[in-house]
Amino acid sequence: MFDGPFDVFALIIAIAAFLVAIKASSQAAELRRRLSSLEETFDAQRRVQPPPLTPTWEQAPATAAAEPPPLAPEAEPAPPPATEAASPPPLETSTEAAAPPPLPASAPGFEERLGTRWVVWIGGLALALGGFFMVRYSIEAGLVGPGVRVFLGGLFALALLGAGEWTRRKESISTIQALPIANIPAILTAAGTAVAFATIYAAYALYGFLVPATAFVLLGLVALGTLAAALLHGPALAGLGVVGAFVTPVLVSSGKPDYWALYIYLAIVTAASFGLARIRLWRWLAVTTIVFAVLWTFMGLEPELQVAPHAFHVIAGFTLASLLVVCGFMFGPTIEDGEIEPVSSSSLGAYLFAAMIIVLSSAHADLALIAFTLLVGATLLVAWRGPAATGALGAAAATVFIVFAEWAVRANPDMLVLPGGPLPGVGPAAIDSSVTLHLVMAAVFAAGFGIAGFLAQGRSNSAVIPVVWSAAGVATPIAILVALYARIAHLDRSIPFAILAVLLAAAFGAATESLTRRETRPGIMISTALFATGTLGALALALTFALEKGWLTIALALMSLGTAWISMQRPIPFLRWLAAIFAGIVTARIAYDPRIVGDAVGTTPILNWLLWGYGLPAASFWGASIFLRRRADDPPLRMIETAAILFTALLAFMEIRHFATGGDMISPPSLLEFALQVCVTLAMAIGLERLRLRSHSIVHNVGAIALSAIAALISVFGLLILENPLLFSSVNVGGLVFNLLLLGYALPAMLMLLLSYAVAGHRPVAYANTIAGGALAFALTYVTLEIRRFYHGPVLLYGGTTGAEQYTYSIGWLAFGVVLLGVGVLVNSERARLASAAVIALTILKAFVIDVWTLTGVYRALSFMCLGVVLVAIGWLYQRILFRRQAAPPPVPQTGS
Repeated sequence: MFDGPFDVFALIIAIAAFLVAIKASSQAAELRRRLSSLEETFDAQRRVQPPPLTPTWEQAPATAAAEPPPLAPEAEPAPPPATEAASPPPLETSTEAAAPPPLPASAPGFEERLGTRWVVWIGGLALALGGFFMVRYSIEAGLVGPGVRVFLGGLFALALLGAGEWTRRKESISTIQALPIANIPAILTAAGTAVAFATIYAAYALYGFLVPATAFVLLGLVALGTLAAALLHGPALAGLGVVGAFVTPVLVSSGKPDYWALYIYLAIVTAASFGLARIRLWRWLAVTTIVFAVLWTFMGLEPELQVAPHAFHVIAGFTLASLLVVCGFMFGPTIEDGEIEPVSSSSLGAYLFAAMIIVLSSAHADLALIAFTLLVGATLLVAWRGPAATGALGAAAATVFIVFAEWAVRANPDMLVLPGGPLPGVGPAAIDSSVTLHLVMAAVFAAGFGIAGFLAQGRSNSAVIPVVWSAAGVATPIAILVALYARIAHLDRSIPFAILAVLLAAAFGAATESLTRRETRPGIMISTALFATGTLGALALALTFALEKGWLTIALALMSLGTAWISMQRPIPFLRWLAAIFAGIVTARIAYDPRIVGDAVGTTPILNWLLWGYGLPAASFWGASIFLRRRADDPPLRMIETAAILFTALLAFMEIRHFATGGDMISPPSLLEFALQVCVTLAMAIGLERLRLRSHSIVHNVGAIALSAIAALISVFGLLILENPLLFSSVNVGGLVFNLLLLGYALPAMLMLLLSYAVAGHRPVAYANTIAGGALAFALTYVTLEIRRFYHGPVLLYGGTTGAEQYTYSIGWLAFGVVLLGVGVLVNSERARLASAAVIALTILKAFVIDVWTLTGVYRALSFMCLGVVLVAIGWLYQRILFRRQAAPPPVPQTGS
C-alpha cells in the first residue's frame, strides 16, 4: 500500500524481529539443556517453586506445555556424611547408588550452533520473505492474474502451516533426546501465518475479492489461529507473528491506500496480540504491539488527512488496551492495590499521544477533537476503576495542555476582548464553531479533572495515587485557562478571564478546606497542599488577567504575603515553598523590566511607580518573613528574607537613580548618586547588623556583609576615584558648607564610624577596624576637599595650589588630629587616639616631604612651628594625663629601739 522506502523499512524490521526471536529461542534451548542435566544429576534434591498467586506483567505463569519451565534453583548440596562412630553405613548398598553421577553435557560449539539453529532461522526468514516478494513480483510482472495470486498465496500459507504442525507432532512423539536446536515447527508456523495475513489482506484491499465483512472474519480467524499457535509454539512465533502482521500492509502495497481496510486489519491484529500477551503475560509483546500501532498512525498522516479512519484506529487500540492490558481493569492481569503499573499507564498514554497528533495534524478538526475528548474521558474512567493506570493521568493532562497551547499560538486575527467586541470582517466571532467547540472541551476537561482529582482522595491505601489525581486535577484546569486566555485575550487585560480565575480559585479553596477536615489518609497532606497551591495560583492568574504592568508585580508580591499568612492558619509544608515561589516570580519580573512600568515611571521624585513597584513587594516580603519565622528557619524563609533585602536595596537604588537623573534612568552616574547610594547602603548595613543579633538569620548576616561590601566598592571607585572632584570630575559641589562634599564624604564617614561600632565585639576585630579606617579616610578627605572648596570655589578640579592653601592643609589635618585626640581622651577611646596618631603622622610626613619644598617664607616657618607646638603639647598630654606615673615615696628611715 505504501511503495518506495517503506519496502526497505519493512525488510529491516522483519530481519530485526527474526534476530530477536533467534536470541529468545537460543536462550530457551539453553535453559532446556541445563534443566535436563540438572534433572538427571540431582533429581532427588530438586525443589520446584510454586507459581505466583497474583500474576502481573512482571510474572508469567508456566502453564503451557510447549513453553520451557522456569529454571529451578540450584539444588542444595547433600548434607555431609556423618562419621562412622555416629552412623555406621548400611549393610547393603545398591549398585545404582554407588555409581557416579553423569557429567553435565558440554555447551554447544560454534559449528553446532550454526548447523542446528542459525541455518534454520535464516531459512524460515527466507521462506517468509520469499512468499512476500513472489507476490510483489507477480503483481509487477503481470505473470498471473489476481485470482491465481490469491489462490497460490493461500496454498503456500496452508503448506507452511501444515509443515509446522507435522514437524511439531513428529518431535512430540519422537523418543530421541531433545537437542538444543532451533524450533523448526515454530518457524514454519510463523512463516505460514504471515503469508496467510498477506494473502487475505491482498484479496480484500488490492483486488476486491472479499467484502469488508468477509475480510474481517477471515483476518480474525487467522489472528485467532496465530494466537492458538503461539500458545503451542512459544514466544518465538508470537514475535514473528506480530512483526509480520504489522509489516504486511507495507510489503503488499497499493497505489491508493484504503485506511478503513488498513485500520480494521490492524485492529484485528492488535486484538489477537493483546489477547496472547494477556494469556501468557508477555510484557514485551504488549509493548511491541503498542509501538507498532502508534507508528502506523504517523505513517498515515498526509496533507489531506482522513480523520475518521485515524480516529477509529486510536479509539480501537485504546479500547483493546483498556480491556486486555491494563492491570486490574476488565480482563487485564491482576495487581496489588495501590500499585501503578508502567505498561498499564504507558499503553493508554501512547494512544492519547496518537490522538493528540491527529488533532494537531488535522488543524483541530471537529471529529479529531471529539475523538480526543472521548479518549481523555475514557482515561479518567479507566484510571478510576483500575488504579494501575493512574500514571496515564499525567499523559492525559500533558496532551490536553499541548492541544490547547497549540491552538492558542496559531495565527488568529480575532480580537474578542476589544471594548467594542470583534472587529467586523476581520476574524471569527466568539460563537464560531472552532472557538465554541474548544470552549466546551475546556469546560469538560477542567470539570472532569478537577472533580475527579478531589473525589479520588481517600480511595487508595497508596499515597502516590491520590497525589497524582490531585496534581492532575489542579494543573489541568489552570493550564487550560492560561491557554484560553492566550488564545482569546491575546495576553491582554481581560476582566472575564479574571472572573473565571477567581471562580476557579474559590473551587480549589473549597476543596482545600474540605480536605483539611478529613481524617488522615495516605497522601492527604500532599493533596491538600496541591489544592491550596491551585487556589493561590488561580488567584495570581486572576490578578494577572485583571491588572496591568506594575500592578501585577505588586499583586504577586502580596500573594507571597498572603500565602505566608495562610501557612500560619493551615500548617501545610508546601505553602511555605509556594510563598518563596511567588517571591521568585516577582524577582524574575523585576529582572525582565527593572522600571516595572517601562517608560511610564514619571519624573516625580520618590512618589512614583518605583515606590509602589519596589516598596510594596519589599514590605510584603518582610511581612512574609515574619510569618514564616514563627514556625521554622528553613530554605523558603531564607528565600523570602533574601527577596526582602533585595527589594529594599533595589528600592533605594532605583529611587536614588531616579532622583539623581531627573527620571532619565539610562543617564551616567554622578557624585550625587554615588553619595546617596553609599549613605543608604551603609544605613541598611547598620540596620541588618542590629537585626541579625536578634534573628540569628544567616541571610541577615550575609546581607549585612554584602551591603557593606557594596558600600565599600561604591565608596572607593565611585567617590574616591571616578567622581572625586579633585581628580577627574568637574562637578559643581555647591555652597561653602552645605554642599555635595558634606553628603558625599562627611556623612559616609559618620555612617562608617557607626557601622564599625555596630560590628565591634560581634565580628572579627580586623573587620571592625577596616570599617573604622574607611571612616577616617573619608573624614580626612572631607577636610581636604572642603579646604580646596574654600580656595577654588564650587569647581575644585581647576586652578593651582598656592602656599596659603598648602599651609592650610597642614593646619587643617593637624587640627583634625588634635580633635580626634581630644575625643579619645574625653571618651577614653583607644581607637580615636590611634586615629589621631595616624592623622598627625600623616601631617608630619606632609611637612617633611611636601611643605619643606613647596612652602616659602613665613608659611614654611609657621607650618613647622605649629607642628612643633602641637607635637610637644601632645607629648605633655600623654605624659601628664593619659599615662601619668605616680612617683614612689622615699623610704622612711628606721630608728633604733
